[in-house]
Amino acid sequence: MGIFDFLTGEFIDVIHWVDDTRDTMVSRFQREGHEIKYGAKLTVREGQAAVFVHEGQLADVFTPGLYMLETNNMPLMTTLQHWDHGFKSPFKSEIYYVNTTRFNDLKWGTKNPIICRDPEFGPVRLRAFGTYSVRVVDPAKFLTEIVGTDGEFTMDEISFQIRNIIVQEFSRTVARSGIPVLDMAANTRELGKLVAKEIEGQLAEYGLALPELYIENISLPPSVEQVMDKRSAMGVIGNLNEYMQFQTAEAMGREGAGAAALQTGLGAGIGMQMAAGAGPWGAQPAASKPAPMAPPAPPVEHVWHVAVDGNTTGPFSKAAMGRKATDGALTRETLVWTAGQDGWKKAEDVRELAQLFTILPPPPPGA
Repeated sequence: MGIFDFLTGEFIDVIHWVDDTRDTMVSRFQREGHEIKYGAKLTVREGQAAVFVHEGQLADVFTPGLYMLETNNMPLMTTLQHWDHGFKSPFKSEIYYVNTTRFNDLKWGTKNPIICRDPEFGPVRLRAFGTYSVRVVDPAKFLTEIVGTDGEFTMDEISFQIRNIIVQEFSRTVARSGIPVLDMAANTRELGKLVAKEIEGQLAEYGLALPELYIENISLPPSVEQVMDKRSAMGVIGNLNEYMQFQTAEAMGREGAGAAALQTGLGAGIGMQMAAGAGPWGAQPAASKPAPMAPPAPPVEHVWHVAVDGNTTGPFSKAAMGRKATDGALTRETLVWTAGQDGWKKAEDVRELAQLFTILPPPPPGA
């Protein structure tokens, strides 16, 4: 795709560039043996910048507008040789068009897991991905630092370097933030702003800016997610013994008459065994006492997170929560959360914590 219209035979009269590729960042004028005519018209549209290079030196940067290529409106070119000779010299002059619009919906993601220290789960591995946008804010610096003499520079040639910068700064920001894994989904916007601010200076050295950076997802390894799902399910089930009794009752109800017949048969069999053990002289003493049944496993103690002025504190054990209730730091209206609980709840609405307030009278009416 050319960027010039040759309207006057062997001389170039109008210089312009129209791009429809959506990924071209820089395009250079292809001379094709023609020299720029003195007084030629240069058109720079909105979202573009034109960089003039003469004899290998960057001469001028043109913002959107219509220009006549003459010495009186090109002060930097007047210091270069042969411009006043009407472009008749053998020295080459080049024009680079730079796209200054945003390049959107660019992808980034962590190639390898990031190891972080979580306050609740300990060391964890995280993966993240998202999108970002980038634009050229300093065409001259971008041309000298990145493009060089490339005649057509596309976004793909720089996107890999930008992704590496984003991933590096994301890893450092997450490791230093101290945000628990369970709360990261609620803080993706703040994390994105922190990462964008960290890489702002580094991209400025390339003549680029990062208008937007989005974190779409932060995830744990599949094996850890499965364990968390099981832990959540246990929190929903609650008392395991009661749950097993409920399951047994439901199974017997589904079986109907068959279950009743089975129970009758089991009762008859037990009666026959008892009669056989009694013998003709009555029941015989047992030779040895049966082994006592092992006690059930103690219930898992919950730990609680407390919301105070929009900040999350904890986790706290139930004993610590009791001390907070005694000191007045924990009230009936305090919002608390524990694993397996459906969102934040008032302390008085949680059965385990409501017991902490029974020893204290409720507030008097009208208080």
